Amino acid sequence: MALLTPATVRSLLAEHGLRPSRALGQNFLADPNTARRIARLARVGPGDLVLEIGPGLGSLTLALVERGASVLAVERDRHLIPVIADVVGVHGNVQLAVADALEVDFATLLGEGRVGEETWTCVSNLPYNIATPVVVRLLEEAPQVHRMLVMVQREVGERLAAPPGGREYGAVSVKVAYYASAKIVGMVPSSVFVPAPKVESALVELVRRPAPPVEVPSADRLFELVRAGFGQRRKMLRQSLKAVLGGRTTMVLDQAGIDPRDRAEALGLEAWAAIARAEGTA
Repeated sequence: MALLTPATVRSLLAEHGLRPSRALGQNFLADPNTARRIARLARVGPGDLVLEIGPGLGSLTLALVERGASVLAVERDRHLIPVIADVVGVHGNVQLAVADALEVDFATLLGEGRVGEETWTCVSNLPYNIATPVVVRLLEEAPQVHRMLVMVQREVGERLAAPPGGREYGAVSVKVAYYASAKIVGMVPSSVFVPAPKVESALVELVRRPAPPVEVPSADRLFELVRAGFGQRRKMLRQSLKAVLGGRTTMVLDQAGIDPRDRAEALGLEAWAAIARAEGTA
């Protein structure tokens, strides 16, 4: 099976009169070795169901099909659909859907009634400008997706997988840790794209947890506390959490066993959960 190269990518774009859209963050993968590497790291094989968001011209799609996976490719740009159809048209195990990954109903798209019977893996070269919200949406709204292998901007990947204490650790790191285990499994140079972006990419693997590792009265309230803490990350928690805890801030932190002088980046998921639990008793 012939995967896309820089020459074929440019030829396809010229043939269809298209140019990559900056607004949509389009950088098309154009290296067969990288496409096969991603498919291999995703550990998909014959019969596996794969959700691919932002297939572009179909380079990664072909690598997934080559491994025997059945692919549902979700593309927002209607202008690319004829190109993708030409590239993967001879393969019966590829389904194309024109939809916005930030708005589509994943329960309907992936089959709400099949949860528990069929599981999905998301394998995607995510457009840089929507990578974080798409990952969060999948974690929150698509329990059918048990695993992800996504290519994102390096800085985004580092935030998704960051442990407590580092500069990259933030509110999204806590939310990811609540739903999944995440790690960076590789880097990808800009030279494998057409056009080449100005940044390096990271391959991030996320594996959904069977259940959250902490107990909290409300996940929504937990994340509200986290957002408040990181919203003023240079301030101590006794100051940054006042917006949501008011005059009870120090009392809640004491009840949770948290030093009010700590800053948000020092707290792991369990510490944030302790604050959420303490709020109801302080």
